[in-house]
Amino acid sequence: VQLQASGGGLVEAGGSLGLSCAASGLTFRSYHVGWLRQAPGQERELIAASRRSGGEPYYADSVKGRLTISRDNAKNTMYLQMSGLKPEDTAVYYCAASQNVRWRMAVGYKCWGQGTQVTVRG
Repeated sequence: VQLQASGGGLVEAGGSLGLSCAASGLTFRSYHVGWLRQAPGQERELIAASRRSGGEPYYADSVKGRLTISRDNAKNTMYLQMSGLKPEDTAVYYCAASQNVRWRMAVGYKCWGQGTQVTVRG
């Protein structure tokens, strides 16, 4: 399984950024997908997730209303659109896939790709 995130960069506070993640080596539509992030000295946290069957996505309280997760099963790709970015959103962002029932929890994700750095300058 390979997951490759892209789209990170430097953005001013209040700005927007879109991340994408290309997946290969798995039946993408059979997996829940999520975005996690890890800031220096902090635990990796799940910030958004989309269930394989669809339905309402999960968002962490810290990002609710500012981030939107989406997926395109035909392209084996997932996305994270971020707006209203804050300096505290600065972290390495990882895309991940899971078949675990705990798709709304970070521990449910054991397969993630190389991250992409997002830096928000305030």
